[in-house]
Amino acid sequence: DRDELGQSITCSSHVTRRRTRPASPCVLQVYIESRHYSSISIKSPTMPALPWDKEISKELDTIRSQTRAQLDCISRPVLLLCAFSVGSLTTICGAFAYNRYLRRIPNSDWITPDIFAKKRWVRGTVTSVGDSDNFRLYHTPAFGWSWPFKFRTVPSTAKGLKDKTLHIRIAGVDAPEGAHFGRPSQPFFEESLAWLRHAVLGRTVYCQLLRRDQYSRVVALVVLPPRFLAGSRLLGKSLSLEMLKAGWVTTYEQAGAEYGKWGKEEFLRVEAEARAARRGMWVNGIPAESPAEYKRRFAAKDRETVKTDSGPSETPATSAAKSKRWLFKWL
Repeated sequence: DRDELGQSITCSSHVTRRRTRPASPCVLQVYIESRHYSSISIKSPTMPALPWDKEISKELDTIRSQTRAQLDCISRPVLLLCAFSVGSLTTICGAFAYNRYLRRIPNSDWITPDIFAKKRWVRGTVTSVGDSDNFRLYHTPAFGWSWPFKFRTVPSTAKGLKDKTLHIRIAGVDAPEGAHFGRPSQPFFEESLAWLRHAVLGRTVYCQLLRRDQYSRVVALVVLPPRFLAGSRLLGKSLSLEMLKAGWVTTYEQAGAEYGKWGKEEFLRVEAEARAARRGMWVNGIPAESPAEYKRRFAAKDRETVKTDSGPSETPATSAAKSKRWLFKWL
C-alpha cells in the first residue's frame, strides 16, 4: 500500500509539472506590483481650507456694529412708522398687481369706466360665436390655464359659463346680419358665421376693451396670437383685418367706429383688395345691400311702425281743450 501511495504522488507531481508552465517575467512583475499596491491604503486628499483674511472678518464685524449703533439711535416710533409704511406700500402694490394681472373679470357688468378709459388688454378663450361679428370670451388672466403649468380650466358647459363671459363686439367691421326679431337674414350670413367660428372658437385671443355699445356689448379690438406662441400679443394679427381680407365683412364707418393703431385707411384698403379679388361676399360683385344699409332700412321701418301705433301727436291746443272738457265734466 505504501508503494502504491508513493507511486500515485510521484505521478501526480509529474503531471502537475507537465501541465503548469512557468510564468513569464512580465506577468510576474505585474502580479507583484498589483499585490504591492493593493496592500497600500489610498487616502482621499483633503480640501485645503479657504484662505479667509482676518482683515475681512474685522471689516464685517465693524459694519455690523455700526449698523446696530445706527438702529439704536433711531427712536422706536420712527421704526414703527417705517415698518407700517413698508407694509402699506407692499399691500398696495400687491393689490394693484392682483387687480391688474390676477383678478378675473366675470362678465361685462364688471368692466368699470376706468378700464375703458385705459383701453386695457385682456386675454381669454372664445367659448361661443353667436353672430358673425361678435362672440363670448372667458377671461383667463395670469398663468395656470395652459400647459405645462395648467391647474385652472375653462368651463365647457352652459351652466358653468352662465354669467361668466364677456360679450365682445369686434371693432371696425360690419358683417352680414342674421335673422333676428322677425327680420330675414342677409346673403352670406351663414358663410361669414362659419368663417368666424373656424377662426376663433376655442382659441386664446387678446381683446383691447374700448367702450360699451347700445346693446351692452363690449366693443374691442381683437388680436389673434400665433398658434405656437399663444402668449405673444405683439406678434399677433388683427381679427378685423383678417375678416376683411377674407371678404366676409365690410368696414364699419358709423359713429363711434374704432380702428386701433391700423387706422381707417388700412381697413378700407384691405376691403378694396378683397373686393377686387372677388373673395367672400364679393364673389358676385358688390352686394345689393350692405350690412349698414340693411340696418338703416329696418330702423326706418321700426320708426314708422312706432309712429303708426302711437297715433297723431297732440298739440298744446288739443291738450288744453281736453283739460277744459274734463273740468266741465267734473263741475
